[in-house]
Amino acid sequence: MSLKTLPLLVMNLGGEMLYVLDQRLRAPPQNPPQKVLGDIIGTLSNKPFIEELLKPQDLYSHRAMRTLLTRIAHSSIMRLNPASMDKLCDLTIMAFKYQVLLCPRPRDLLLVTFNHIDAIKDFVSHNPKLSNQVDEVHRELIELYKHLTDGEFQLIRQTLLVFFQDLHVKVSIFLRDNLQNTNGHFVLESSGPVPCGSDVPGLIRFFNSKGREVKRLEFQTGGSYTSHMREGSFEMSGDRATRLGTNMYSESAENTHTTGASRKPRHKTQVSTAPNPLAKEELNLLANLMGSMERRDTLNSGNSSGFRVNLFATDHEEEEAETCSETLGMYNVITIQATEDHHVNSELAKIADEFTDHKNNTDVPSSKGDHLLSLMDDL
Repeated sequence: MSLKTLPLLVMNLGGEMLYVLDQRLRAPPQNPPQKVLGDIIGTLSNKPFIEELLKPQDLYSHRAMRTLLTRIAHSSIMRLNPASMDKLCDLTIMAFKYQVLLCPRPRDLLLVTFNHIDAIKDFVSHNPKLSNQVDEVHRELIELYKHLTDGEFQLIRQTLLVFFQDLHVKVSIFLRDNLQNTNGHFVLESSGPVPCGSDVPGLIRFFNSKGREVKRLEFQTGGSYTSHMREGSFEMSGDRATRLGTNMYSESAENTHTTGASRKPRHKTQVSTAPNPLAKEELNLLANLMGSMERRDTLNSGNSSGFRVNLFATDHEEEEAETCSETLGMYNVITIQATEDHHVNSELAKIADEFTDHKNNTDVPSSKGDHLLSLMDDL
């Protein structure tokens, strides 16, 4: 397992979360201030948080990662109930999982991350202080990863795949485009552009002992491959040469759920001002996917106000999800008490004691992520 995987995971999941929230916050008739996204970005780029995040460490568990995402989302005045927060986490995790699967090379994970950071910069382009914070995070990521070998990036990619391997949440936008099966597994194409620096498969070359080519043999590949035209920029700015990591919820965005590596970057000057005939359909899909949002005053907060985001299609659906989660504990649980009689079952009591989680023991180190989560409480 790579000890340098966590920063990439957190920054990419944070970027995907901002895509979802930005699209939901822009939906009429709600128009909350940009302070929401600014507060979340301020937490993501906070210097003490980044310093702790960049330390070599193991990847967090699924529960710890969801707790971290919840803390990040609630660092603003926005509040989500547990059911909506779970849905938001599922959307962000599955989107990044698909991007990891589509990366032509392990090193292209950096290009995906930089696409997210470029979008984060656009969100706070009106705020010089936050823009400088995001730029500093970008520079630190470049410094951390620019010297890694291809083998180290492959280890990072494998670590991410291990984290994602048991997550098969169905997402409407993927199901609609036939990019996900009904069991939650993604559909991956066997054709498309090859990784940058690689040759299109279909040719075997033979060399003699002097390194001179003596024979060529062609074979059928079973797919349609094209050459990769250019290398993406790994600097602070430039052409990333991939659509992976861009906002897939944008109204003017193309379908980025294909290989995307060969697509040209979308420039703002190329966006047409003519009405999009599919705009209504896209907005309806987004509404069904992420639901409605209510704005309300926060109780006992004086003059401060907050609002609540609901990621379900209707309030009734949200109430059903909450009821379902609450009734999980209503099933009968059979408790096996192996230590009821210490005289008769002394051996079983000894074994059970070995499996006891001694959380009160101060000599046992805290679980992964506790220090980072406690640090966020002070932000």
